[in-house]
Amino acid sequence: MADTAQASRARRAASQSFKSVTCPFCSLLCDDLEIRNHNGELQVTANGCPRAVAGFQRPLVNAAPRAEGKPVALDKAIAAAAALFKRAQHPLIGGLATDVAGMRALLDVADLTGSIVDHMHGDALSRNMLALQNRGWMTTTLTEIRNRADLIVFAGTDVIADHPRFFERYVWNRESMFGMSTSAREIVYLGEGLDPDAGVSPDGRKPWHLKNEPKRLGELIAAARALLAGRCLQAHTVAGIKIRDVAKLVDKLISAKYGVIVWAPNRFNFAGADLTVEMICELVKELNAGTRCSGLSLGGNDGAVTAGAVCTWQSGYPLRTDFARGYPAYDPTANAATALLAAGEVDLLLWVTSFSAHALPTTTVPTILLAPPIARPPAWCSVYIPVGTPGVDHRGQMCRVDNVVSLPLHKLRDSALPTVESIAQRLLQLI
Repeated sequence: MADTAQASRARRAASQSFKSVTCPFCSLLCDDLEIRNHNGELQVTANGCPRAVAGFQRPLVNAAPRAEGKPVALDKAIAAAAALFKRAQHPLIGGLATDVAGMRALLDVADLTGSIVDHMHGDALSRNMLALQNRGWMTTTLTEIRNRADLIVFAGTDVIADHPRFFERYVWNRESMFGMSTSAREIVYLGEGLDPDAGVSPDGRKPWHLKNEPKRLGELIAAARALLAGRCLQAHTVAGIKIRDVAKLVDKLISAKYGVIVWAPNRFNFAGADLTVEMICELVKELNAGTRCSGLSLGGNDGAVTAGAVCTWQSGYPLRTDFARGYPAYDPTANAATALLAAGEVDLLLWVTSFSAHALPTTTVPTILLAPPIARPPAWCSVYIPVGTPGVDHRGQMCRVDNVVSLPLHKLRDSALPTVESIAQRLLQLI
């Protein structure tokens, strides 16, 4: 009997289930997942999505720290990374895919070493930041959308590729705080090449889809603003859309009790994209003269929202800030990581990507890579240190896409992998 009880306890220890798990693999931070840990292998058993499954169920491969292409002990890898920082005149700390604690520690390293900081999604973040700085905006939260919105316009994005559960949790949710029929919501898509299937209501109503050219979205919004202001447009079409359809869009926005315009800055890959964001934000503000309307920016995966928030509250400036002068100097153009690497204006790259093994930028400067265990780090990587994933290998905290809450991350398995925070703190001791 004793042997049977011991075996039973061993089985329970080898298999453990977690509820109300926060998923760190997109910026919605869905916090209702159920995960099963069986001998260190994780399985999403409820409320997952393709991104969650890929993240939580990623095989845990054996990987050792490396320096100059050779496996080394963790202490030696950190010492080699510190030596690179000591020799560098103008380092860049990029990627920044980590949690709050990791980002805090990386900023301490940047402050000490005079580094520039920029996220892997820095271009998208900058488009939003420029619009916010230039003219301001009126934005809403995920909870407000779930409980109040009766019209949602998706401008240049179908959301699903980046945030698979958005419609499930915030559009076609079964209940709202104020008893509204969420299935009656009206959905509009602006832009060709979008997948509107998720916008079909539970009762089968199809969304309205205006298939304008993506890079001409700003023109469409400008025409809507003109019509809202009572201007008469001489053109018959704008951005490939008939003026009467633009007028119909304006009428829908005016008639809505709580309209929301959603955009994704990472999908605006064209020149002057920040002006398109600004145009959307101005339309939202002008609509509020007669009705209620808000904007919502969706993006910020790979810890981008968290990195931006921590940088702002810790330094007083957004990302793309340079600490080389002994104080933070913000410049969204000069401090862009891709441009700096292409121009050879930095002499060391520390690339941090703890949620997945994102492609490391190809560069000739010495490179330190902090990433989950990967079988073969890039050949040009000077130092590679495998790190744990927040919300999987260790506890953490992240900021949600709407910038109003931060959510705790669970530790789901025992792992010897160090945190980004611990590596950064040890670098601080050696530099």
